[in-house]
Amino acid sequence: MPLLEFLAGSISGALGIAVGHPLDTVKVRLQAQSVYKGIFHCVIKTYSHEGVSVSAPIDLVKVRLQGQSTSTRYRGPVHCVAVIVREEGLRGLYRGGLALTLRDVPCYGLYFLPYEVTRKYCLSSASLSSGTFVILVAGGFAGVVTWSFATPMDVVKARLQMSGAGGREYGGVLHCMRVSVREEGVRVFFKGLLLNSLRAFPVNAVTFLSYERKI
Repeated sequence: MPLLEFLAGSISGALGIAVGHPLDTVKVRLQAQSVYKGIFHCVIKTYSHEGVSVSAPIDLVKVRLQGQSTSTRYRGPVHCVAVIVREEGLRGLYRGGLALTLRDVPCYGLYFLPYEVTRKYCLSSASLSSGTFVILVAGGFAGVVTWSFATPMDVVKARLQMSGAGGREYGGVLHCMRVSVREEGVRVFFKGLLLNSLRAFPVNAVTFLSYERKI
């Protein structure tokens, strides 16, 4: 039933966000800033000074809130939106929108393929008889595969979105890619890949499990 599927998808998505948000905050800061020595240094600095950051429904606002190391610029999601509109106009809310589209569209198309392949393979194995375990493994693997492809454009998106909040200014997606590669090498596009993978497995495992169980 469409309504049941809608509710199942909404609940699973909400659970996925709740599980993955802390690591997502660390991932954004590693991608957009160069003041951290690594994952654990970023985690210690972030949570020793701030605790868990605020979640926002708009990706740009989320990144801006996650990217600031103090709360002096943005006091929360609503204040962040107000500041962006005042300083950058309504167009400012769509900063990094093209990179977001280039990240999400192909990856959403890829999303269910590794899930179905992994699930069918696991179900065909006599040693894996638990349906719940299979869904968790297949969902987690699907998330890792998808984010492996999404991370390069995710880096570009984060940098473009932070460029209006005191970060480096870029002329667009291609300009951001050229400058990033020239200054940091190709490996820059894989910043945050480990964190994306660590976050993607539990998030998508929970997402697929809750979705499958709801329908």
